[in-house]
Amino acid sequence: MTDTTNAPAAPSNPPPSQAARKGAWSRFLTATELDTRLIGMVAALILIWGGFHMYGVLVNGQGFFLTPRNLWNLSVQTASIGIMATGMVLVIITRHIDLSVGSILGFTAILMGMMQVNILPQYLGLGHPAIWIITVVFGIICGMMIGGFQGALVAYGGIPAFIVTLGGLLVWRGCAFLVARGETISPVDATFSLLGGGPYGSVGATGSWIVGLIICAGIVFMIVNGRRQRTKFEFAKRPYWADTFLAVLGCAATVGAVLLVNSYYWPKGIVKQYIAANDLNVEAETLFISHGFAIPVLVLVVVAVTMNFVMNNTRFGRYVFAIGGNPEAAALAGIDTKWMTVKIFAIMGGLAGLSAVVASARLNSATNALGTLDELYVIAAAVIGGTSLAGGVGTIFGAILGALVMQSLQSGMVLIGFDAGMQQVVVGSVLVLAVFLDILYRRKSK
Repeated sequence: MTDTTNAPAAPSNPPPSQAARKGAWSRFLTATELDTRLIGMVAALILIWGGFHMYGVLVNGQGFFLTPRNLWNLSVQTASIGIMATGMVLVIITRHIDLSVGSILGFTAILMGMMQVNILPQYLGLGHPAIWIITVVFGIICGMMIGGFQGALVAYGGIPAFIVTLGGLLVWRGCAFLVARGETISPVDATFSLLGGGPYGSVGATGSWIVGLIICAGIVFMIVNGRRQRTKFEFAKRPYWADTFLAVLGCAATVGAVLLVNSYYWPKGIVKQYIAANDLNVEAETLFISHGFAIPVLVLVVVAVTMNFVMNNTRFGRYVFAIGGNPEAAALAGIDTKWMTVKIFAIMGGLAGLSAVVASARLNSATNALGTLDELYVIAAAVIGGTSLAGGVGTIFGAILGALVMQSLQSGMVLIGFDAGMQQVVVGSVLVLAVFLDILYRRKSK
């Protein structure tokens, strides 16, 4: 017989260097408490931006995507969808859906157009400073009433949200056509139009730095206050280096955004108009005026911060997650789930009304076709941002990132010359892929 030797068993553990790397990354995520899904979305966004920019370099010899002008326009285009996506997060978390947000946007835009063009000037006078304020409040209230009505049908009527909002998609679009008789209402109030962005609808270089400093101060305050609260209630605290890292990262991103928007200057034609209007003795070629942050972007930031605070720091937000996690248990715990449903749909409607303000102001007119198919982009933004269609899971800032991803895809495809049909194919495919990845993520996390 010949002697045989057994081969050594393969090691069950990965090599020390690989294990160390994996352990270091896991420890980093645990210490900083960063959401891996948000990190993945940021990485996907970087790939999308880089891909479209490299396409321009290879085809045209010059990149067209990663430019101050395009990124500034991209931020403005994202504002309307992003505002509604923050409300859609609440709706989907509670296991509902709202297919009517685009039609509510179009209908409220028509109502606001009629208000500021045909009604208020008769009583207040053309160009009265109160016209835009009354119009904005009127539009938001109309949106909330429509949303609340649909929520009541869902909660107290027992009609599935899919059916109610599908009907609303048709009803409110038809109402928009009937009110305006298919006509375009234009131009809107001059001050109201500033809410849509543009050279005059921005805060300029100095205003952007003030906004940036406020945001940086807010980031530092939230981290310091969060650590204080954890100490007060004896919760586990992040390491000091992790808090410092998050503060530096947030402030660096804010400063980078300020530098970006300030590097996009007014077009020379607008500069010449500005010089003529102010009787300045200067050549247009020597005057550089920064756009700074556009007003719609600042509106989106305020909405996002407010909604994030509501979701994570109030009883209402805890109730939303409780209903989404288990509606029956939430009802047994004493939560009025029906009234909560009405309030959630009312908030969604109000945010659709606010988006109508931004969209119609940016267009400087109101049409019954405004907001067409926006409901698909809003739902896609929320789902891509990590909101689970199974309910109980979702983040506000994730939805904002999702809206930015969707708008980046659409903008990039327009720039490289994709036709409308191909754009819809890509958007639909991305939505299906996002839901599939959500299913895989939930399976893995169980």
